[in-house]
Amino acid sequence: MGILAGLIAALAWTLASSLWRGLSTSLSAIQINGLKNAIACAALLPVLVSLPWNGQLQALLLLLISGGLGISLGDSFYLAALRRLGTRRTLTLESLSPVAAATGGWFVMGEQLSLQGWAGALLVTISVVLVARQQPPDSTRTLDRSRPVQVQGLLLALLAVICGVAGAAVSRTVLINSELTPLQSAACRLLGGLLLLLPWLRFGARFPQPRPRHLRWPRVLTATLLGTVLGILLQQVVLQSLPLGIGITVLSTAPVMALLVARAEGDHLKPSVLLASALAVAGVGLAVLS
Repeated sequence: MGILAGLIAALAWTLASSLWRGLSTSLSAIQINGLKNAIACAALLPVLVSLPWNGQLQALLLLLISGGLGISLGDSFYLAALRRLGTRRTLTLESLSPVAAATGGWFVMGEQLSLQGWAGALLVTISVVLVARQQPPDSTRTLDRSRPVQVQGLLLALLAVICGVAGAAVSRTVLINSELTPLQSAACRLLGGLLLLLPWLRFGARFPQPRPRHLRWPRVLTATLLGTVLGILLQQVVLQSLPLGIGITVLSTAPVMALLVARAEGDHLKPSVLLASALAVAGVGLAVLS
């Protein structure tokens, strides 16, 4: 159940990422993140109003913090990287998540990595280097194709990994030590993400004019329901049913899923592209088997 949920979540995030990248808008990454969180919270309002604040206050507060880390900060960094790097390259860099979780456990908690685990880390590192050297998709704006902007995109993607892993770790701790359901956990995390974003949200900028409004909002709603509501709900199912390292590994299969949308973004599937995706998947596979 957990593995199937993780694979569906990875596919949902991939499709949502492609939809967000294809959205012509002048909104910043933080504004887009706030918009999708507000829509998701509205969709899950019946769950939010019925949360057991009296009996599970500490657990819910931790989930709010988890949402602030993984959804508010992590998704904002991710969306900013997505504009600069494209769907496939950004998702391939997200493959660092299992290695980041294992390395963090080694430094902070004294958990030991086996030789197989370090081999997986090496493969993922090589895949990241290959991604960093690849050209951005043809659909990337001329301004975003410059080397400084591409380096900025790489750094933003790495920050997204760190925040995402930290948020997932807090969320799993709550799920295995409380009576909250994945649906309640997902709703509370989304609320935490929205609350942290509120001070920075300024919706003075409007959606740009090239596309009629009635063609943009279906894309926004579809991307939100796929990536934010369904994706985060399934992520909570994974975190509840699988160990953190295994769960994040399954969720990190998105680089392969991203090959499905690569051509639509003008991303050329050269041998180095396929090699980077294969190394990323092999690396996370070795990491979890260790």
